Amino acid sequence: MIQKLDRYSLLVIDDISYVRRNELETSVLFELICHRYERKSLLVTSNQPFREWDEIFPSGSMSVAAVDRLVHHCHIVGIKGESYRQKAAAVRVSGDAIDPPTSFTRASSWSRRYLPCS
Repeated sequence: MIQKLDRYSLLVIDDISYVRRNELETSVLFELICHRYERKSLLVTSNQPFREWDEIFPSGSMSVAAVDRLVHHCHIVGIKGESYRQKAAAVRVSGDAIDPPTSFTRASSWSRRYLPCS
């Protein structure tokens, strides 16, 4: 299965720490990271700093090895600030904004006016 993913030059693993995975799933994730190391690109997002990745992988040594491979040739982009989803929800609850968008066209114009793009 992992070899089938080689046809993609970039794989995106979005929010790696969002859902708890069992040991088999995290082992496969680790194998994927190892398999693509220095061969193909991975883009990984997480809301957890690396020091908390022990909660993602079943052992500390696996966490260290995964992070080591990911950061060896990487560009780390740290984003700090308010969640745009929480901010939009707070505006909706307070009633100070228009109704949330219901179509793609309205969504684009709504997000440009009310959500920061920084």
